[in-house]
Amino acid sequence: MKVDLFDFELPRESIALRPVATRDGARFLVVKGNERSDKAVTDLPDYLQAGDVLVFNDTRVIPARLTGKRGLAKIQITLHMNEGEGLWRAFAKPAKKLKTDDVILFEGGLEATVLEKGDAGEVSLQFNYAGDALREALDRAGVMPLPPYIASQRPVDDQDLVDYQTVYSRKDGAVAAPTAGLHFTDRLIEEIASLGVKIVHVTLHVGAGTFLPVKVEDTEDHKMHSEWGEIDAETAEIINAAHLAGRNVVAVGTTSLRLLESAADESGIVHPFAAATDIFITPGYQFRAVDMLMTNFHLPKSTLFMLVSAFAGYAPMKAAYAHAIASGYRFYSYGDSSLLFREDKL
Repeated sequence: MKVDLFDFELPRESIALRPVATRDGARFLVVKGNERSDKAVTDLPDYLQAGDVLVFNDTRVIPARLTGKRGLAKIQITLHMNEGEGLWRAFAKPAKKLKTDDVILFEGGLEATVLEKGDAGEVSLQFNYAGDALREALDRAGVMPLPPYIASQRPVDDQDLVDYQTVYSRKDGAVAAPTAGLHFTDRLIEEIASLGVKIVHVTLHVGAGTFLPVKVEDTEDHKMHSEWGEIDAETAEIINAAHLAGRNVVAVGTTSLRLLESAADESGIVHPFAAATDIFITPGYQFRAVDMLMTNFHLPKSTLFMLVSAFAGYAPMKAAYAHAIASGYRFYSYGDSSLLFREDKL
């Protein structure tokens, strides 16, 4: 499909630079085919029933943006995939100032050697620390990797350390937040659980590739970056049992959805999963595992707007986004939310 089909005009003032005062105080656009309802996130329980399964991504954002020097040259690094033992894939800016075997120096004694250079500014880095020691070094030298559309308009501050992390995050590794989950409070989770909704956790370590623009003209030519995901056997069993009983599986965020769809076979059975996934979902994709999707509002021509168009329908989503813009909904990571019903199940 032509990428331009997923373009739309978004006023600069629609981009949220801070979240609302309370996590669950955001607006909530419910999209069911051509029907739309303006709600609040606190209304989510009205759309859930006992036996449904709500799937959270429990990844935790690390301070993955680093500024260092190679000689006199200033280099910005954004980590995006942990390959173990202090080895990371990352995006470098400006990458043209780096070559293989260069050493980049960061604050606090952290160093990284360039092992390999790839396309689009991607590099492979070997740090002089690994494991917990590297995590501690990142705390000293790194900052929270806010999306470019926020970071370009204001500096990262201490409040972002709280705001850009879900209340249920527990597994270090993401370099971008699973932003749909930012709307949940402990109180809202408890209310949902009290309805008899089953709450499960999966892990997808969101990579910086989620921010990369789609630069090709046709979706068939776009290369997705891999992200590491994991679903354990107990979680897979709960999801499969819910479907067998005719209940809905509700993905909180596109990250949860992509992982569930990566782990599902053609019959819709979700299997335990522990691997990298580069699944790219566009209209025409046949969904297998997810029935409803809670998600924020995404960038024009982004892979995530393509995904929601595949899930809830291209025409309904174009109309929903036009309504959201006209109605003053706040967009992107710190913005408002939506609940989408799968088009082929209406």
